Amino acid sequence: MIAEPNAASNLPSQKENAGRDETVPESTVGNGSCVRNGNLRTPREKRKVQEHCENIRRNSSSSRRVSQLQNGELVEAVTLFEVVSMGKQAMQSVVDDWVEAYKQDRNVALLDLINFFIQCSGCQGMVTAEMFQSLHKKDIMQKMTETFDEETGLQYKKFVAYPWILTVTWPVDMDNEDYPLIRTGPYWKKFKANFCEFIAVLVQQCQCSILYDSYLMDTIISLLTGLADSMVRAFRHTSTLAAMKLLTAVVSVHLNLDVNKHNAQRLYEVEKKRISGKRTNYRLDQLERKRKEYEHKLLEIQHMTNAIFKGTFLNRYRDVIPEIRAACIEEIGSWIKTYPDVFLNDSYLKYIGWMLYDKQAEVRLKCLLGLQGIYSRKELVSRMDLFTSRFKDRIVSMPLDKDHEVAVQAMKLLMLMSQNCEDVLSAEDCEMLYQFVYTTHRPLAVAAGEFLYKRLLSHEGDEEIQPKGGGKSGASTDQLKRLICFFLQSELHKHVAYLIDSLWDWAGKFLKDWECMTTLLLKNTEEGREALSDAHESALIEIILATVKEAAEGHPPVGRGAAKKILSVKEKKIQLEDCTKITEHFIVVLPQLLAKYSTDAQKVASLLQIPQYYDLDVYSTGHLEQHLDALLREIKDIASKHSDISVLEASSRTYYVLCSEELAIYSQVDCARTQLIDELMRELNQLLDDFCQKEEGFCLDAGEISRMHSALRRVAAFHNAHDLTKWNPYDKTSRLLVFEMERGSLPVLVILPALQCTYFSLLWRLAAVSENSPKESLFALRRELRRFSQICLCFLHHKEEGVREKAFMILCDWLLILSHQDSKNKEEAVGLLDYLPSTSLQEKLLSFIQEHVFTEAEEESRDLTEEEERKDESCKLDDLHKKRSLLAAYCRLIVFNVVEMTAAAEIYKHYVKTYNDFGDIIKETLSKTRHNNKIQSAKTLILCLQQLFQAHAESQDSSSNVDFTSASFTNMKELARRFSLTFGWDQVKSRESVAMIHKEGIEFAFQGTTGVRGKCVPPNLSFLLLISEFSNKLLKPDKRLVYAYLQRYMAEPLPCRGDEWQPLVWYRNSLLANEDEESSVPGGSGEWAPVGTSKVPAFKRKLSNGSLPESSQTEAARKAPELQCASQLASAAGRSRKRLKSREMHLQDRLPFLCPGATRRRYCKDEVKAEDVSEEGRGKHTVEDDDVDVVGADQDS
Repeated sequence: MIAEPNAASNLPSQKENAGRDETVPESTVGNGSCVRNGNLRTPREKRKVQEHCENIRRNSSSSRRVSQLQNGELVEAVTLFEVVSMGKQAMQSVVDDWVEAYKQDRNVALLDLINFFIQCSGCQGMVTAEMFQSLHKKDIMQKMTETFDEETGLQYKKFVAYPWILTVTWPVDMDNEDYPLIRTGPYWKKFKANFCEFIAVLVQQCQCSILYDSYLMDTIISLLTGLADSMVRAFRHTSTLAAMKLLTAVVSVHLNLDVNKHNAQRLYEVEKKRISGKRTNYRLDQLERKRKEYEHKLLEIQHMTNAIFKGTFLNRYRDVIPEIRAACIEEIGSWIKTYPDVFLNDSYLKYIGWMLYDKQAEVRLKCLLGLQGIYSRKELVSRMDLFTSRFKDRIVSMPLDKDHEVAVQAMKLLMLMSQNCEDVLSAEDCEMLYQFVYTTHRPLAVAAGEFLYKRLLSHEGDEEIQPKGGGKSGASTDQLKRLICFFLQSELHKHVAYLIDSLWDWAGKFLKDWECMTTLLLKNTEEGREALSDAHESALIEIILATVKEAAEGHPPVGRGAAKKILSVKEKKIQLEDCTKITEHFIVVLPQLLAKYSTDAQKVASLLQIPQYYDLDVYSTGHLEQHLDALLREIKDIASKHSDISVLEASSRTYYVLCSEELAIYSQVDCARTQLIDELMRELNQLLDDFCQKEEGFCLDAGEISRMHSALRRVAAFHNAHDLTKWNPYDKTSRLLVFEMERGSLPVLVILPALQCTYFSLLWRLAAVSENSPKESLFALRRELRRFSQICLCFLHHKEEGVREKAFMILCDWLLILSHQDSKNKEEAVGLLDYLPSTSLQEKLLSFIQEHVFTEAEEESRDLTEEEERKDESCKLDDLHKKRSLLAAYCRLIVFNVVEMTAAAEIYKHYVKTYNDFGDIIKETLSKTRHNNKIQSAKTLILCLQQLFQAHAESQDSSSNVDFTSASFTNMKELARRFSLTFGWDQVKSRESVAMIHKEGIEFAFQGTTGVRGKCVPPNLSFLLLISEFSNKLLKPDKRLVYAYLQRYMAEPLPCRGDEWQPLVWYRNSLLANEDEESSVPGGSGEWAPVGTSKVPAFKRKLSNGSLPESSQTEAARKAPELQCASQLASAAGRSRKRLKSREMHLQDRLPFLCPGATRRRYCKDEVKAEDVSEEGRGKHTVEDDDVDVVGADQDS
């Protein structure tokens, strides 16, 4: 018996990629191993040889005994497999023990090694050995098979392991697919490494002695080749890995022998020249013998190499199992790197090139790693010309691989090819590869950043082209200019943060050279070539901001990386040093930059964000208050000049950061802020006073509109981050809104900032509410809140689209804030100010969404130029962004229960049609509402389908049935399928929701049939086709409950013939799918299928027959084709009630709305009588009931 840790199941293996895959099963047998000689006939002789083998094995294993504590018991390892798998002893001593045993009795030791490989395959069966000489060659070829014995249920593998014919026998277990190489757990974690180490050490220890005895290696190679040709996956995988590692070790021996032979040849030639003209001496003869000995060993090694390569590699590098293919490709890469003189040629490289196209990422990855080892050595690259030209295009395309690791390694390989191969990559290839710095997957972006930096930015000749006196700064300047040019040429100006993050690991030193960057910006234009164009200056300022943010925050930009990484102590230290460096430099330089670019809104908006990353304590500790004054003066000047929203928001944000009360500079900054707001409010009040004094019909001119627009924008931008309540901007801005609501003559440029400013004023007043606030002020605030809500509601119908959209966005945020106030310490105030939208308001909000989001504008067909097409596409994207914002704002109201969840039904109707534009928003809404309330969410889904179905039915001719092939019905069915997919794979978690969908769907399908006693088709019966899409999400016990619930509506025998009843047939079959006791295939058009099937035959019977036998239900259907559907339905109902009776109590707590007592029958008052069931059938159903899996019924969802 061969002791074995496990086995695997019998799957077909594939030779040349078209074989069958099997694994051997696990069984429990005692320790020890025995190989029987097939020529011994009497039991006594066999027993004697067996005892002799065991005694020798124990003696040979005594020095390698290892103990290990398993399950509280001390387990002693006596076999090679146990010692290697435990890994408790040095591998060299284990191999030395085996070599000594081999020298004493090579047959027994070799059989011990054979057992080791069999056991490593997870096989615990019996191995029988017959001497090769005892059989004729013809008989041998007939017995080299792998068969299955139908009588015993055992699997046999017979093959030649010279000088024996080995027969391995093991039991079959189709459900076990486990063997040591793929096993998990701490015990098997290092098994593969130990297994490979054992083979390498074995060859290393034998290379000076028994490796060339024409016995050891012949047997091992025969054994591994035979096992590698097996149908059993475990045999094939283990033996292929062993053969590949064996060849790797042999290649190392080959290399050493080649070196020794070369040295011996040189010594021989030197000695021969030294004694030229003299007779041959002993030294020369000795060298000659040694040289011939090396040649003989090399010849033996070459035979071994050819045998393994042709016998195993060529058959298995295209195996159906990806792990086997990966092992072959990994090792051939190792052979090429170890011994390039032999293996670095197209005969071997072609296999790596071919497998670059493999479907499995693991195999492609091994190819790339192997090629990296070759291309990293310059002396080898010159011999790769043909391979490079043949497979370069494939490698260049692999950074687009769907597997991230493969893409990363492909980019690294291209980096090596670019460095060591001249002109291998064209300019087009490089341009394509550069763009990967903008990818969201950071490892790939970093690899592309290395490629970009070394290929484009970091040129070796930088020192030669430096300007005079430039020194180190000149090199950085040239690199910066190349970076700016690349950034502008890529035309991805909004993604500069991604570009900087990709280069950060490789070019961090020059990207932190802010002194060089700001010097380049502040250079005078008279200096000629140092001056930058306006576009270059804008790009450089964006780069400065991105580098400052990367250094100060220390984590990748948003969208690149799942979460902020945790910085190490060293990284935190670097981050603090960078923040100090940023602060000390930009405190002095930033006011100068702001002064230079004060009229450029884009540049100023970027520069104003830099103070957010200051270490603000440096102002006080470094006594740099004069630079703070300069900064505040520039910000005040900029805020007074500009009306661009990005500049104003950046200015407001900078004041907010500098005005922290904990800072020593607070009083200085607060004073400057107060002066600025005084000026802004004075200007606004003057403009509003002038407006109020105008006569009623007066129209503002363009200049007045522009000044009022700018003043309102400035106040709104600062009111967003700062409390301006003491200046009371609310009164006059609200008067503007009331004036517009009453007369409607204000321009949009005035309405929008006034609406925003009023909104911010109310938010600050609402935030100031406390527990001690007087009731009078609370009632006044409540009136103002209601008044502002009415203004926004009125503006939903404004003539200007911008006003409508802004009013809707503000109203949604406003309702969300009012309905979710913090009630801590101010319960009474919250009660007074709480506000939930009325039904009419909810309807108006929904109507707005339907009109402005889901209504498509008609496109005019016209011929456009390329520039016009680009502008038109940009407008479409902006319009889509606005629609997404509107939809997201409304969906938030649904998610947070401000609006009733049933309103989501109108949104869900557009899920399939608008999936590309709004699918992510609708899907997230569905997920959040389901998390809030599973039942109500399910009712909303079914309500959506019901409304669509009713609209479809109304559009059809009332005298005809529903057309299943119509486009609208197909769309409904697809929508139901998409809804079903949102429940995922966890059926237990979603069981209540899915069951509710079926319950509501069944009730809707049978509406309008009360009192008809089932003699006419229910008008909504076709709705069952839609809810059948959810049947596969039901647990098996729930399917039975739903089926029982369905029977309440079809209790009487129904006239099931005709296409009009087909939806009921299909829905019933979807509930009875994969049931042993119920048929899921209708017996004919409009007929129920016969109920009841026979049990599936045993496994051996299936294999011996070659196909499944016909079931008893098929024979019954053939013998009685005229079976009436009414009696079948009645019997099915009766049997289902019997089977469900024992389960209803278990599911009543979970799904009470589906239990028998929850709903009355709607068709008849009498119980349906079940047909008599034979004793055999009753017994059969009893057995099947015991096999039903009801674990999920008692689990929490």
